[in-house]
Amino acid sequence: MATAIETRHESKTRLLEAALQVIRAKGYSATRVEDICEAAGLTKGSFFHHFSSKEDLALAAAEFWIEGTGALFASARYQKEADPLDRLLSYIDFRKGLLQGELPDYTCLVGTMVQEVYDTHPALREACNRSITTHAATLTPMIAEAMAQRGITADWTAESLALYVQASIQGAFILAKAQHGVAVAEDCLDHLHRYVELLFRPQPSPHRAR
Repeated sequence: MATAIETRHESKTRLLEAALQVIRAKGYSATRVEDICEAAGLTKGSFFHHFSSKEDLALAAAEFWIEGTGALFASARYQKEADPLDRLLSYIDFRKGLLQGELPDYTCLVGTMVQEVYDTHPALREACNRSITTHAATLTPMIAEAMAQRGITADWTAESLALYVQASIQGAFILAKAQHGVAVAEDCLDHLHRYVELLFRPQPSPHRAR
C-alpha cells in the first residue's frame, strides 16, 4: 500500500503535469486553479495542499519543465555526434522532430508564460529566463568547439548564437500559434539549420586574384 507521502508526491506530479498542458493551451492568465484541478483529476483541496497560489504552481511548473526537458535533451540522439557542428545541426533537427501533435504538445511552457508575465510577475519571469538561458547554455560548448575547430573568428560569440537559436525556436512557436499549424514552425527550423551551416562555411580569401 502506498504511503501518504507517496500519494502526495503522485498528486503533486499530476498537478504539475496538468499545468504544463493547460498553461500551454490557454496561457497563464486565462488558466484557473479549477482548470488545473480538472485536468489533473484532483480537488482544490489537493491543489492547496501543495501550492499556495497559481503563481506558486507556475514557479514549480517552470522547475518541473527544466528537469523534464533537461533529461530529454541530455539523452537525445544528437548528443552522440562526434563533430560539434554536426551535433548542433542535429540538435536543430531534433527540435524539428519534436513538432508533433497539437500545439500545446510541442510549444514551450516558459516561452508561453514569459510573454504574459514579464512585467507583472518578476519571480515567474526570472524562472522562465533561467529555463531558457540554462538550456541555451548547453549549446554553448558545442558552438565554441565548432568555432575553434574551424578557426572561426567573428564579432559574435558562442553564447550569443546559442541564445539566437533559442530565440528562433521560440519565434517558430509563436508563428505556429498565429497560423494554428505546424508547417510554418518546420520551415523556420529548416531556415535556422541553413543559417547555422552558412555561419560555419569556409569563407573565401579576402585577397583578390591578380
